[in-house]
Amino acid sequence: MRHPRLWPAVMAVAAALGVVLAVALVLVLAPKAPEELAPATADPPGTASVARTTATTADGLPAAKPASLTIPAIGVRADAITDLGLTPDGALEVPGDATTVGWFTGAPSPGETGPAVLAAHVDYKHVPGAFSRLKDLRPGEQARVGRADGRIAVFTVYRVDRYAKSAFPTDRVYGDTPDPELRLITCGGAFDRASGNYLDNVVAYARLTAVEA
Repeated sequence: MRHPRLWPAVMAVAAALGVVLAVALVLVLAPKAPEELAPATADPPGTASVARTTATTADGLPAAKPASLTIPAIGVRADAITDLGLTPDGALEVPGDATTVGWFTGAPSPGETGPAVLAAHVDYKHVPGAFSRLKDLRPGEQARVGRADGRIAVFTVYRVDRYAKSAFPTDRVYGDTPDPELRLITCGGAFDRASGNYLDNVVAYARLTAVEA
């Protein structure tokens, strides 16, 4: 298995702790207190002027922090994105409330070559999370990421999967990609009251298909 280029910090932490990398990653977004699964309770993307087309998006954009996220098909609108790093034990940090979306700063920014990673809760302390309906995304639907440089990176979903945390496919989700991609991650599946965690992760995969000025 090749080591993802974007994960030197995670690899270093995992090596230092003597643990399998997947263990540090699949604990993403578990609620801190027992909660019910959020109930799954949709307008086409806008037509703003496209600065770059599908033929050129494979080149990637310069680095720029994500500033907003909209996913029209599942009603996601986040007007700010928080930074996420690693906890002392090497796991990905999680947003501090139900509605915040976080960007893992050790991965590329959305629009750069490689897989950018945005994460949010499915629910948190009995409040439906920003990604409560992530599992309902379908191929062909779009995620629009506003960037600090004023561009909007438009990603088109091509796959949505659910994985047991005990068998999380780390390289498939976080490994290098030749073109700009996006990963949207939350928890899913059954809720284990004994541990206070969901048993699965839901991951949406998307490719950069347009850049709007």
